[in-house]
Amino acid sequence: MNNALAQQKALVWNLVDVKKNLFTALSDRIWGMPEIAYTEYRSVAEHTAMLKSQAFRVTENVAGIPTAVMGEAGQGGPIIAILGEYDALPGLSQVAGIARPEPIPGNGHGHGCGHNLLGSAAMLAATAIKDWLAQTGAPGRVRYYGCPAEEGGAAKSFMARAGAFDDVDIAITWHPSAFSEVARAESLANTRMDFVFHGRASHAAASPHLGRSALDAVELMNVGVNYLREHVPSDSRIHYAMLDSGGIAPNVVQARAAVRYAIRARDVHAMFALNERVKKVAAGAAMMTETRVDISIMSAVANLLGNEPLEQAMQRNYELLGPIAFDDADKAFAAEIQATLTPEDIQSAYRRIGVKTPQHPAPLCEFIVPLDAAGELMLGSTDVGDISWILPTVQAHVPTYAIGTPGHSWQLTAQGMLPAAHKGLAHAAKVMAATAIDTLTDKVLLAQAKTAHYELTAQTPYVCPIPADVKPPLQPRPAE
Repeated sequence: MNNALAQQKALVWNLVDVKKNLFTALSDRIWGMPEIAYTEYRSVAEHTAMLKSQAFRVTENVAGIPTAVMGEAGQGGPIIAILGEYDALPGLSQVAGIARPEPIPGNGHGHGCGHNLLGSAAMLAATAIKDWLAQTGAPGRVRYYGCPAEEGGAAKSFMARAGAFDDVDIAITWHPSAFSEVARAESLANTRMDFVFHGRASHAAASPHLGRSALDAVELMNVGVNYLREHVPSDSRIHYAMLDSGGIAPNVVQARAAVRYAIRARDVHAMFALNERVKKVAAGAAMMTETRVDISIMSAVANLLGNEPLEQAMQRNYELLGPIAFDDADKAFAAEIQATLTPEDIQSAYRRIGVKTPQHPAPLCEFIVPLDAAGELMLGSTDVGDISWILPTVQAHVPTYAIGTPGHSWQLTAQGMLPAAHKGLAHAAKVMAATAIDTLTDKVLLAQAKTAHYELTAQTPYVCPIPADVKPPLQPRPAE
């Protein structure tokens, strides 16, 4: 790397440091107001106010979603999107900074995936890039996209379908993690589909022959899908949750029952095929019980596509920056969290990066995972996948919690406002900002990233997995 570029990266990292306390405070405020999919009204208000205070040009209600926001700065040149999130999860409320389960009284929600950190660090990166553009006079625009409802709501998919990213050149994001690494572009396409069965109520003892049980239909569907699992690709996933079991009276034949399925596959096209097979099982259950089934898609996301040129650039920045300098207090609390975990939790974390579990596992990550690490795939789903089909996209994983901490756990919520998490927030902003500077200053890298993306999508262009008639499942603004 030449001296001029090194100086530009030092400049943008300094700009992160200048404002990191503002965004650490934003993250802590979001942690304290956990809101689940499409209810993030207070969180988006905080993000919008911060964007305005930092002199971004702000667009609210992006794609018709009240809890989505976009801020833009700069003029001309490439457009770099920094993707943020701020939604929480139900059932993961937890007092911060203690290593035992202790829910906070209230709605029961909690930031068990670290999205309070995710959105705040992403906006910090965007702000540093904005300030760098202003100081250097370089052409280019940076956009911060505040994206709600990543947890099951697929807001980015709806935003992509509405064209919110059509003029963007590059997308950069990150996610809280146990390890320092460029995220592998591995995820499953995912559809959330509701099956509502309609039967006929009747007295379950006096006239059971007159009833047609919707609950029976749901149970038969679940059995049928369990048999189907044996005959799908090994990396597919099918799981369900009961939405309505038909009431609490066993002496009434249940006239209505509903179940929600999450159907995952390696890519969008395999997911579409698996969706149809699950629908056939539902139709068979309805036929067997003489009920009727209504099927509707709630949300859907595409699988992630990688971008090797951007991943290599991000890895170089990660190595230039080095690992996070955690102190003894950070490590001591992380060790307390590890004491609440099983050996399998910790072994699973190391297997994911292809490293044998040490005899004495470290509480926090103090190294950078090589780009070519061949770890065990542990696949989930994310609506970042849809963005990666539209434009070149790269994602960092940055340590903010103890090694072995399960995602979507009270332990993760407990660590979301600690100094270790705050250090990860600033580090993530620096990794993303430096990668953005590369794409803004290196026309060759930008062209390589676009070429790599074209080669992946030319034969199989993006198809939004959400049907055109499906609207985001928006939730009303809560009463003040």
